Amino acid sequence: MVLDAPQPDTEGNGRRERDRAIGIYIGVLAVVLAICSMGGGNASKEATLKTIDAANTWAFFQAKNLRRHVLRTEIDELELWLAKEPDMPAAGRQAVEARMKAYRAQVETLTTDPKSGEGLDELWARGKALESSRDMALARDPYFDYGEGFLQIAIVLASVALISSGSLLLWVSGFLGFAGTLLTVNGFLLLVRVPGLG
Repeated sequence: MVLDAPQPDTEGNGRRERDRAIGIYIGVLAVVLAICSMGGGNASKEATLKTIDAANTWAFFQAKNLRRHVLRTEIDELELWLAKEPDMPAAGRQAVEARMKAYRAQVETLTTDPKSGEGLDELWARGKALESSRDMALARDPYFDYGEGFLQIAIVLASVALISSGSLLLWVSGFLGFAGTLLTVNGFLLLVRVPGLG
């Protein structure tokens, strides 16, 4: 009697290889999810910080603008006073004109001050730049949010597919994982604006 040699367990080996590949796939999804979560957190923080900075800049702008308005009103009043008092003594007229000149210099400095960067013109440009940065961060954030959701669902479906040997779940997981990865990349680069999303 001849004994047959033991047959290799090809079905078990195939199953182990499939499970190993799914495990690696889940690991890759987890890494992309971590990157997505970090990007979303950073976008949210940046939007908050830029909103605060913009609000502070506009408050400073308004305070300076109010000061400029008060000085302009004071100049107008001094001009009217000089017009009403044509017989004002020369010393008094010189004092009023010197005060008007000083006020006009302050108005000019309040309007534009490239040296300090705190003139109204410079504050306006800074406020608009901060608003633009905030808007960009706000536009990026939803892509990270949706990407994170898709990646989490993809990981769950891949885990269930690992246990149940379900190929359909693995395909759906792959689609969601790919979509989540694309949304994550778009969150960083903002190459495409999806209507209603960002």
